[in-house]
Amino acid sequence: MMRSAPQTQPAPPARFGFTGSLRSRAARGTVVNTVFSIALGALTLIKGFVLAAFLTRADYGIWGVIVVSLSTLMFLKQAGIGDKFVQQEELDQEAAFQQAFTLELAFTAGCVVLIAIAVPILVLIYHLPQLVAPSAVIALALLVSVFQAPLWVYYRRMEFGRQRALQAVDPVVGFVVSVALAIAGAGYWAFVGGLAAGACAASLVAVAQSPFRLRLRYERGTLGGYWSFSAPLLISGAAGFVMAWSAVLAAKLDLGVAAVGVITLAATISGFTDRVDAIVTGALYPAICAVRDRADVLYESLVKSNRLALIWAVPFGVAVSLFCSDLVRFVLGERWRPAVVLLQVYGVTAAVNHVGFNWTAYFRAIGRTGPIASETVAATAVFLVVGIPLLLAFGLPGFAAGIAAQALAALVLRAYWLQQLFPGFSFLRHAARAFLPTVPAAAIVLVARALEPRGRTLGVALAELAAYVVVTVAATAYLESPLLREAVGEMAQRPLAVTS
Repeated sequence: MMRSAPQTQPAPPARFGFTGSLRSRAARGTVVNTVFSIALGALTLIKGFVLAAFLTRADYGIWGVIVVSLSTLMFLKQAGIGDKFVQQEELDQEAAFQQAFTLELAFTAGCVVLIAIAVPILVLIYHLPQLVAPSAVIALALLVSVFQAPLWVYYRRMEFGRQRALQAVDPVVGFVVSVALAIAGAGYWAFVGGLAAGACAASLVAVAQSPFRLRLRYERGTLGGYWSFSAPLLISGAAGFVMAWSAVLAAKLDLGVAAVGVITLAATISGFTDRVDAIVTGALYPAICAVRDRADVLYESLVKSNRLALIWAVPFGVAVSLFCSDLVRFVLGERWRPAVVLLQVYGVTAAVNHVGFNWTAYFRAIGRTGPIASETVAATAVFLVVGIPLLLAFGLPGFAAGIAAQALAALVLRAYWLQQLFPGFSFLRHAARAFLPTVPAAAIVLVARALEPRGRTLGVALAELAAYVVVTVAATAYLESPLLREAVGEMAQRPLAVTS
């Protein structure tokens, strides 16, 4: 008798549909998305400055209370549903997408319920009845934003051009609406209107371009499969919620709503680098998931992607610290003078925080999200124990010191976990190399300031900034030319068969 052939499971569908090596695709995606992301991040940063010119510190403070309070209530949205969808290898990708979409809608609905419960409490705590209407609008915009889920599919396929073009709708529409409302004298509603308009426009476009049908779908075991991945991320989000709320509440009660406005402005500038990092990491994450069983490839991608990001991030952060006083004097106005100390600290911490900035993507890809929670919880504990007492004792300078302390705690844990995953990774050497091109540029600026006559002018400030940029570019070109040539070469490779 003839033995029947063994039954085999069908292979999962091809993850990518493009031609060309995965290595080249990831390299092109990293560089192209970095440029694209910087442009969109700069748009958000410019919006923050433009609105600061038209809004009062109190308006900015009210928005700060809204955005910090409500965004931290959205920690359920940080459960990583989209990341888990990118990681999975189901046979039926449309069914997998619909299940992920259903869970995302459920978690978002939970966020909206939290907002509805929290708003009356916020009004009582802050004595700001102005929070009610904007919070309702933001809650509705949050529900609408769920329909941007089709972007996950392009993300998983590494179709970055289409994904980024669709993502651009939100910040571009938000910028136009926010600036128009600010000029019209809408106050903090300029922020709210821009956010709602951007979310609605982006959701409409995403639904129109969705490769899969949007429908509710749930199969038994789906939640359990996502829970082991998402639970530590929820803990991380909850810790961030505690840290942000404690900071804003302490600042409001001890220093007033104008101080919250100062903190919000400083966080806006720091958030520019965070926003860019999030999208640059997104460019790599699908590729990391595809090669998560190849330690050598993961290590190489970590080191090179970090070096590419640090090329711009460290000079930007140091420049914020060096030139924030000029920014206040010549652009924002003297009413923002209390923000200078915070901007100086935020600039340095933003630069330092870029060392190993995308480490979470690697732990998500291998399904170990516990270390992510440990870093956030530790940083929150340090801020509560050190930062809040310093804020109450010394005001905004004390708050700045607390931010520096929690950033240091997070950095130490990040270095530990990266060393566990990649034993050959030298965190300190990596950091020193990142800051090296900026050292001569900063030194030239400091020497020029020591020698310049009294009575600083805009022309002098611009000349120093130009010198800083030129020296940084020259030093970077000299020290990182092999890496830049490799990145450009990978982008220029001709299409081949799909490989990893």
